[in-house]
Amino acid sequence: MAGGDDASPRSGTPLGRPRSEQSRIAVLTATSELLHENGLRAMTTEQIAARSGASKATIYKWWPNKYAVAVDAFLSEILADSPDPDTGSAHRDFSMLMRGLCHFYMGPSGRVFAQLIGEAQFDPDVAAVLRDGLIRSRREQMATMWDRGVARGELSADVDRETAIDLIDGPRQGRRGVRAASRGRLLVRRLRLARQSGRRGAGRRLSRRVREVGAITTADQ
Repeated sequence: MAGGDDASPRSGTPLGRPRSEQSRIAVLTATSELLHENGLRAMTTEQIAARSGASKATIYKWWPNKYAVAVDAFLSEILADSPDPDTGSAHRDFSMLMRGLCHFYMGPSGRVFAQLIGEAQFDPDVAAVLRDGLIRSRREQMATMWDRGVARGELSADVDRETAIDLIDGPRQGRRGVRAASRGRLLVRRLRLARQSGRRGAGRRLSRRVREVGAITTADQ
């Protein structure tokens, strides 16, 4: 392929001119299609190259393996379903974000994504790609939303942000296999508890609420 499609990998080490955004989109689109058609394990880099029109050499300059391409493809879908709404209200922002994430995980893409989660349990390289490429970016998005709420006075700076994000995002992470209605109810409860704890600004209350929500999770199962 032409040299203009060369790119630096996600590690940030320069390997040529900036990659073509058009080619990148073609690769991610091809990857999404193949994931749905063939599944994660059956999908190959050769298939991605053939469908996208990008060479294998170009793909490997952008991503270290097919799992990294899959993570970026999933991330693109997630961002399409759940962009940062920035409505002016932290509660509305988090509610809209979680609805979008639930839409993704409860749909066909979520079922394919579960395959990636399964691979990550046994392959540390896949786990690292998943953690650094998708989980970290999503938590950064939530951190930005939380900080906006603190800046507007909706949430207290006394509450540990990472714990609050765990409280909000935890049920979706741990309950992908649970029926949608139960999962939705639990998400609403978590959002309310996180917002209430943030407004009150009491760290020990938040810790207690984390334990209470654990009991809610058990009761709903």
